[in-house]
Amino acid sequence: MTDFFQLLFSGVATGSIYALAALGFTLLWQASGTINFAQGEFVMLPAFTMLAFSAFGFPLPIAFIVTCVVGVVVLGWGFKRGIADPLLRHGLMPIVVATIGLSIAMRNGVRAGYSAEAHPFPGLFGEALFNIAGVTITAADVGTLVVALALVLGTQAFLGKTVTGRAMQAVAQNTESATVLGINVPRMVFYTFAVNALLACAAALLVTPTYLAKFDMGEGLGNKAFFAAIIGGFNNSRGALLGGVIVGVAENLAAAYVSPAYKDAVALVLFMAVILFKPEGLMGKKEMRKV
Repeated sequence: MTDFFQLLFSGVATGSIYALAALGFTLLWQASGTINFAQGEFVMLPAFTMLAFSAFGFPLPIAFIVTCVVGVVVLGWGFKRGIADPLLRHGLMPIVVATIGLSIAMRNGVRAGYSAEAHPFPGLFGEALFNIAGVTITAADVGTLVVALALVLGTQAFLGKTVTGRAMQAVAQNTESATVLGINVPRMVFYTFAVNALLACAAALLVTPTYLAKFDMGEGLGNKAFFAAIIGGFNNSRGALLGGVIVGVAENLAAAYVSPAYKDAVALVLFMAVILFKPEGLMGKKEMRKV
C-alpha cells in the first residue's frame, strides 16, 4: 500500500506537467479553433533557450524570465502571425499539417543547431526527501505539483474572474457577438497565444530537470498532453487538469504493476476508450462549430 501511495503522488506530480501542456491545447482551440501539434516542441524550445542563457552566465530565474519574453514573441506572436492567421481562413486541416511540420522542423533545428545529446538541467527544488507515513516523497515532486497546480488554477482564476479573461472566453464562445460588444477580438486571441507560450515555458522549467534537455523531449510530452486534453474534454480547460492527472497516475501504476514497456501506451489506451464511449471527454460538452 505504501508503494501504491508513492506511485500515486509521483503520478499526480507528473500529470500536473501534462496538464500545463494540455491546457495550451484547450486554450488555443477555444479561442481560435487552432490545434497545435507542435505543443511539445513549444516546451522543448524554452528548455534549450534557458540553457543557452545560463551558458552566458544568467542565473536560472533571470534566464527563465528572459525566456518567457522570448517565448511570448516567438511562440506567441510569431506563431499566431506567421502560421495561425494565414492558414486558419482555409480551414482546420492546413493548420494541423503546418503544426506537424513545424514540430519536425523545430526538433531537427535544435538537433542540428544546438546538440543531439541530452543535457542536464538545474533543478528548482533540490534533492531533499520527505518520509510521510512510510511514503518517500522528493522535494522535486512536491515542488512540481505545487507550482503546476498553482499555474493551472491561476490560469482558471484569470479566465473566470478578470475582465480580460472573461473577454477571452467571450471571444472563444462567439466571435461575432464579442465584436458587437466592443471586444478587441484580435488582441484577445493574441493574449491566448501569449498565455500558451508562458505555460509552455513554465512546463519546460518543471519537466526538464527530470527528463533532461533533449531535442526530442517534446514529442512524447506533446502526445501525452494531447491525449490528456481529449480525455478531460478538449473544450473545457478544467478538463486539462483532470486528463493530465489521470494520464500521469495511470502511467505510473501500469509501469509498476504491469510492465514498464507499457508505460507510454497507457495514454493512448485511455484516449481510445474515451473517444469510443465519451467523445466529448470526461468534462467536455458537445458543441457545434461553423466550418
